[in-house]
Amino acid sequence: MVVDDIRDDNGRRSSNGDRLTRAFTAPARAVGRLVGLSGDADVPVPAQPGEHRDAIVDCAVYLDGIRQPANGDYRAALAKARTHRGGFVWLGLHAPGEQQMAGIAEAFDLHELAVEDVISAGQRPKLEQFGDVHFLALRAARYVEHKELTEHSEVVETGQIMLFIGPDFVISVRHGEACRLKPVREHLEARPELLKQGPWAVAYGVLDHVVDLFVEAADGISQDVDLIEESVFARDSSGRMQRIYQLKRELVEFKRAVLPLQRPLHSLIGDTPEVTKELRKYFRDVQDHLARVVEQVGTFDDLLISIMQARLAQVTVDQNNDMRKVAAWASIAAVWTAIAGIYGMNFDFMPETHWKYGYPMVLTVMLGFSFAIYRLLRRSGWL
Repeated sequence: MVVDDIRDDNGRRSSNGDRLTRAFTAPARAVGRLVGLSGDADVPVPAQPGEHRDAIVDCAVYLDGIRQPANGDYRAALAKARTHRGGFVWLGLHAPGEQQMAGIAEAFDLHELAVEDVISAGQRPKLEQFGDVHFLALRAARYVEHKELTEHSEVVETGQIMLFIGPDFVISVRHGEACRLKPVREHLEARPELLKQGPWAVAYGVLDHVVDLFVEAADGISQDVDLIEESVFARDSSGRMQRIYQLKRELVEFKRAVLPLQRPLHSLIGDTPEVTKELRKYFRDVQDHLARVVEQVGTFDDLLISIMQARLAQVTVDQNNDMRKVAAWASIAAVWTAIAGIYGMNFDFMPETHWKYGYPMVLTVMLGFSFAIYRLLRRSGWL
């Protein structure tokens, strides 16, 4: 599997560095054979003439499920695998470019359309066949831990994984950091009886790891949905629509990785004769886990829609309550306005205008009417 965390952090080699690497290629191979270096060693992978090899992060030959000493030369590894029955090469790549894929495509006889998909990435999960080589594309997704869900939180990180699966080789290509493939290689190398099944065992390992990440992501999203639901329906609700909408967007991205994978996985189980009967059992287990995630995603989608509708209803109710309060206070103020307006007309014959206690009496009447209206509105729930 791809050893993701041993890539060179200094970028591409300069042209002088390439010449030095090619100059020491032959001695490095000889020393590698003598000391039995494996593809996991932190040794530069020898470059073929005219190639940049920094996309290759691991290359190994497997005979009877056991990893063999190798020097990282995929051409030599492929030739060695073809001399042994059941042997295969596992070549791991990370974000290869067009030039980097050219030599690999020539050595493994890969179809140009599949190579183009690998370079461009961003492919929808699918399973295609080009001669005796199958091309499997899938999207990986992992849950991103966060202290608090905000309108800018990244909940799900996605990436792309593509596999070329031939009779005696498997090429894994990774784009992004959502799914590191080193644990898959280590897990499979600890189970040589499974690796004896050939390149399709690697396809199972990758799919199983990707779906396991789906399960973890679904569990994390479930917690976020619960928190959003609690905040919306709390007594002192302060749930903001932006947070709900952000989680909804992240869920849509997660769905794009999960739902389309069902069809390729179904094809692997029922329509791919190269997959052995024994491996079909493993793929069915992956399908069961994927079905659980698909069901959870559907539930989350329905819940978030319901939560959004409930929040919108709450906002509407709150606005109605505010309007009722405004109308209630306006009705109280109307009493004062009406009486003051009548007395403001300054007619000669107005009740109590020349009485000593006329002004206090009018104020008392205003306060009495206001208090009566207030009690009535309070009892009806408007205030």
